[in-house]
Amino acid sequence: MTRLLLVCLGNICRSPMAEGALRARIQASPLAGRVQVDSAGTGGWHAGQAPDPRAIACARGHGVDISTLRARRIAREDFERFDWILCADRDNLHDVGRLAPPVARPRVALWLPWAGVAGPDDLADPYSGGPRDFEQVWARVEQAAAATVERLARAGGSGIIER
Repeated sequence: MTRLLLVCLGNICRSPMAEGALRARIQASPLAGRVQVDSAGTGGWHAGQAPDPRAIACARGHGVDISTLRARRIAREDFERFDWILCADRDNLHDVGRLAPPVARPRVALWLPWAGVAGPDDLADPYSGGPRDFEQVWARVEQAAAATVERLARAGGSGIIER
């Protein structure tokens, strides 16, 4: 079983959208049941809260329900539990890298380039924006989810990602 953790700042916009999109893609692929996806934030301000209503509405508009997800802060044990910790932007990458024990740092990466998505490396934070900003993030999340499934499928029959 491959385990992926998607990380943004507060775990109420980008990472729950990413978790929902990636779970949906995995479930519709031969990787179903072989990849576990979760999300977390570098900050704990929203711990226990549902995703931002705009994120829920955006995902729902694309056939994905993220309303039952709850925000949480990344924890020490996550560095042992997950094969890869994939960050939404460089600030998240920096913060997660500071928290990661040295042995886990090679498994912390920016999600978009790790997945092989062309364009800007950072997934823009839509929190201060409106529905259009959430739609733009969803488009990038969908690209990254498709590319992630492709990368995992290329890793072979084991379902384990080569580092």
